[in-house]
Amino acid sequence: MARATPRGRARGAGHPGTARPIRRLGDPVLRTACDPVRTFDAALERLVDDMFVTMYEAEGAGLAGNQIGLARSLFVYDCEDDKGRRHVGHVVNPVLVAADGDTLVEPEGCLSLPGLRFDTPRYAHAVVEGVDAKGRPVRVEGTGYFARCLQHETGHLDGRVYVDGLDGDARRAAMRAIRESARG
Repeated sequence: MARATPRGRARGAGHPGTARPIRRLGDPVLRTACDPVRTFDAALERLVDDMFVTMYEAEGAGLAGNQIGLARSLFVYDCEDDKGRRHVGHVVNPVLVAADGDTLVEPEGCLSLPGLRFDTPRYAHAVVEGVDAKGRPVRVEGTGYFARCLQHETGHLDGRVYVDGLDGDARRAAMRAIRESARG
């Protein structure tokens, strides 16, 4: 997920790991439902580190496994909720167990569609359950922008991109902008 307001590299400065290329819309891996992670080892921890570095270099707020070409079910995040509290972490094998509350329509972006933002409806509250890189259970609950991020990233892991949730004139405008961006 693209950060609502870029903050620069300082946020992730000094984080261990190696940046990986981000896949763009049109790459089939983005339309692939991700496989569950079954091995919890040092390689998975390095992958999480790489994902954080990749997300920070792209000035993102979240990044899913398939966005770096791995159809593996995990994502990382660093974003604020509606009260300005910062949330940083990762979830392996996440399941969106709740998405409720008011529907908020706000601009949303994606690291796999760089430079594009479209008004996207999302619920104001979301809960994701899964495990961490060591296999320990985690439950992440978010509101506002953080809820949007949780919904966005779990969607990626099911092979969806946020523009799939648009309809009518909004969807037509988004598809037109994506085509023009690809040409240019």
